[in-house]
Amino acid sequence: MSKPKVTIPRDTLDLLVLRTLATMGTMHGYALARRIEQVAGDSLRLSQGSIYPALIRVEQEGWISTGWGVSETNRKVKFYSLTKAGRKQLLVEVANWERNTALVARFLETES
Repeated sequence: MSKPKVTIPRDTLDLLVLRTLATMGTMHGYALARRIEQVAGDSLRLSQGSIYPALIRVEQEGWISTGWGVSETNRKVKFYSLTKAGRKQLLVEVANWERNTALVARFLETES
């Protein structure tokens, strides 16, 4: 029996990307996706169709920078690093996440 697919909202994936880069440092896209999956346990699988648009989005915002390098498998890959603006945005995203989850928690705790 397969596990249900978890759908992550776009802003949440951006937060996971920023947090992972803040924690792990510079990474290439494939390694970044696998690290997010590893931390999520068996509850999440990221495709190229979700991780790379997120990386492009946060790069366009100026929150990450890119550079070319060679992976562990000796392939030319793009590496992603958190920028100073990205570190500031990570704090904003975490605060938004905490505020939003507290709001939803209030609704879940109330009786009908």
